[in-house]
Amino acid sequence: MALACTLFAGNALAGNRKGNADCSVCRSLDGNVCCEGKGVEGVAVSDGVNVVLTGRDGHYCLPYSENAGRFVFISTPSGYVSTTMGGEECFYKMIKDKDGDSGARTYDFTLRRNSFDDTRHKVIVVADPQISDPDDLEPLKGRLEDIGGVTDGIRDCWCFGINLGDMVGWNHSLYPRINKIFERSNILWRNVIGNHDMTNWGRSFETSRTDYENTFGPTYYSFNVGKVHYVVMNDNFFVGKDWYYIGYLDERQLSWLEKDLANVKKGSELVVCMHIPTTLYKVAVKDFSYPDIADLLCNNTALYKMLEPYHTTILTGHMHTNSNVTISPNIVEHNIGGLCGAWWCGDVCIDGCPPGCKVYERDGRKLSWYYKGENLPADCQMKVYADHPDYPGEIIAHVWDQDEKWKVEYWENGHKVCDMEHFVGTDPHAKEIFTDISVYKISWLAYFPSPNFFRCKYNPSAVDPEVRVTDRFGRLYIEKIHSGE
Repeated sequence: MALACTLFAGNALAGNRKGNADCSVCRSLDGNVCCEGKGVEGVAVSDGVNVVLTGRDGHYCLPYSENAGRFVFISTPSGYVSTTMGGEECFYKMIKDKDGDSGARTYDFTLRRNSFDDTRHKVIVVADPQISDPDDLEPLKGRLEDIGGVTDGIRDCWCFGINLGDMVGWNHSLYPRINKIFERSNILWRNVIGNHDMTNWGRSFETSRTDYENTFGPTYYSFNVGKVHYVVMNDNFFVGKDWYYIGYLDERQLSWLEKDLANVKKGSELVVCMHIPTTLYKVAVKDFSYPDIADLLCNNTALYKMLEPYHTTILTGHMHTNSNVTISPNIVEHNIGGLCGAWWCGDVCIDGCPPGCKVYERDGRKLSWYYKGENLPADCQMKVYADHPDYPGEIIAHVWDQDEKWKVEYWENGHKVCDMEHFVGTDPHAKEIFTDISVYKISWLAYFPSPNFFRCKYNPSAVDPEVRVTDRFGRLYIEKIHSGE
């Protein structure tokens, strides 16, 4: 009978009531996914190991697995909404008596219809709030209020948020207070575990997820919005020593991802959300550097192979810097600056970009985005320095969200002079405020170079000099230059 149930669930025919009897014998999980009292067909349901689809009447049956996780969860289908922090409409349920219950365990899910056509939607993405103590809660309120100003203006389409991890700086007792602050933005947040969200100083990676799971549920899952399949993964791997970790996806997750993506048509739009970047620069796509073991995903090539059949955008945090890398024609990665900036020290991230969020807009398969710095207008996309002591005789533009499809030009008197030279540089303001870290509470604080700099020669006699930046979507940003900036 156990074999019959496994085959039955694997073929996703769980709407057949015969499955209930099979489930009761083989200790499997079963239940229904409903909306307004009616079953919803074709919803992916998982226990962290197996993935099955609901039948015509919304019923599912998951085969018993000794390796099942703590949760059974659904991949919320397009056109519907699930909550993320408990309640009847939550996308996950904690499995009770997993090891001791010899009978069927039933877990039902309730969906709510989305009042918007979610083929058009916007996503507010933040990374690294990293609240270490209660003193950081007040500035967090300010930055979430700034994000609230963005979401308040979005009334014509579905809008939700993604938090890319490091909700706290290991102080997990602050989760409830942080969640209340995020609720003020009046949007639904999907959450990703970060390395500081792990329960460290234990004996193994498998014990590191407990505190996070008790608050936020599973550390890997998927959901659908419009024509996009979103996947959340946990690439923080605790190595069982003190607080140390590496960027790594274990086989359990990769195997689950294979099963999850088996239900997604090749060529579809895919967004993968993790904390630790897969890469920060082109060379690291293929060439692994051992010193980067805690900053980059070690087994990134295995992940890329799985994602290549789709149009994939990877969203990551962790570094408190901004960068965009084209990994292949089908895969790009956006590493997003920290919401906390430099751990709530100073007024910029460690690379000199402003703390803030990234705003994505989907219209069917069409995608656009922009970076929104804290308390800055959406059209503020650069900082310009002219004849600065760090760059004498040059004009320097820090264009914090640029990629290879952006144009950065220097103009005088209404005429283009040149394309500015792209280089890796250090932001003078970040250097100024982070050179002496004795005034801050963070001992590891430092300033870091950024790949988002452009330069040209400084002309002190120029008439109306300015930097003109055109992003990949054709939007023009202009910064006029004043001597001594």
